[in-house]
Amino acid sequence: MRKILVVGAGQSGLQIALGLQSHGYEVTLMSNRTADEIRSGRVMSTQCMFDTALRHERDLQLNFWESQAPKIEGLGVSVAAPGSWGEGPAARAIDWLGHLDGFAQSVDQRVKMAGWMETFAQRGGQLVIHGAAVGDLDYFSRTYDLVLVSAGKGELVQMFGRDPERSPYSEPQRALAVSYVHGLGPRPEHPDTEAVRCNLVPGVGELFVMPTLTTSGRADILFWEGIPGGPLDVFDGVKDPAEHLSLTLGLMERYVPWEYARATEVELTDAGGVLSGRYAPTVRNPIGRLPGGGLVLGVADVVVANDPITGQGSNSASKCAAAYLGSILEHGDKEFDEAWMRATFDRYWDTAQHVTKWTNAMLAPPPEHILGLIGAAGQLPQVADRFANGFNDPADFENYFYEPEKTQAYLAEISGT
Repeated sequence: MRKILVVGAGQSGLQIALGLQSHGYEVTLMSNRTADEIRSGRVMSTQCMFDTALRHERDLQLNFWESQAPKIEGLGVSVAAPGSWGEGPAARAIDWLGHLDGFAQSVDQRVKMAGWMETFAQRGGQLVIHGAAVGDLDYFSRTYDLVLVSAGKGELVQMFGRDPERSPYSEPQRALAVSYVHGLGPRPEHPDTEAVRCNLVPGVGELFVMPTLTTSGRADILFWEGIPGGPLDVFDGVKDPAEHLSLTLGLMERYVPWEYARATEVELTDAGGVLSGRYAPTVRNPIGRLPGGGLVLGVADVVVANDPITGQGSNSASKCAAAYLGSILEHGDKEFDEAWMRATFDRYWDTAQHVTKWTNAMLAPPPEHILGLIGAAGQLPQVADRFANGFNDPADFENYFYEPEKTQAYLAEISGT
């Protein structure tokens, strides 16, 4: 029986642990919090999982909340007319909705991780509630066949060196502020279609709005991404949840009044329903070397941490877990050596590289051909749908997004000009 230690109980860690458990592996899961502490704590993220990531959960029969969570069938983009907020509320230059081929869903990670952790324990998994330091892993690496590190923050991450060739940014590119709310009205353009709405405010930042399932039922997430030092970068040091929400709504009223119009009755889901912070997008070396010579393999955002501007974090975590699970099962009884670890990460990077490239592109000021593409999607539903479905499979952006020639050829083909 292969013994595997998973450090960190997030999307990727729990998905791998439960997957290995279902195949008869002896799995130990380390978490620094109990399920109850997670469930009653502060929100940990925004998350909208698209079709492929949801299918990985379904494959392991872990889609416990599928019938309860809103089914997100569209992804819409609105762009504020540059400079239109100078004298009053901003005006929209672009507004459209693309339709997803397969529905997406968002489940508050407090609900999901607590539920999955309890399931892991109920199925006989060894659950250790304790923070892990490098010294602990030094010991564990000698007693387990494989140690996977999926805890994306703190001391453990420092074991994995930054890969400068794959990490163009050394500083945070957005200041992040999240509010989970009840009472948001529907978008009047599509009142019967649940959708993620992406609102772009050129030179200022972005607001994302998405339906979710939280601890108190159906809710919505309001998520500001502000360019550091700009007018949205005002959440540092705000400790009072009510003040956090008030700031969020005030910025919506000025920069995205069409979203503010449906938010006049909102209230926070709970006192833990706000989050703010920032981090530099970073790709790391996937193999961590311990002082005693042992090796550990980094998982998901431990080794590939993209900015959340493209909504890929939980999707990438699910895809990484599925790729790693496949590599472990295929490896049988052979040693989990450095060559295997490298090949396992490379298998994940085959898909992750497209997420990183697209996310880093979206953080930069958009070039003219991208503005043209997003504008054209308002008149060409096929373009809107293709862009929306790129959130499920970012590899498709290679075909028409990055190079002006490919973008122009694609638009000419669709418009028949």
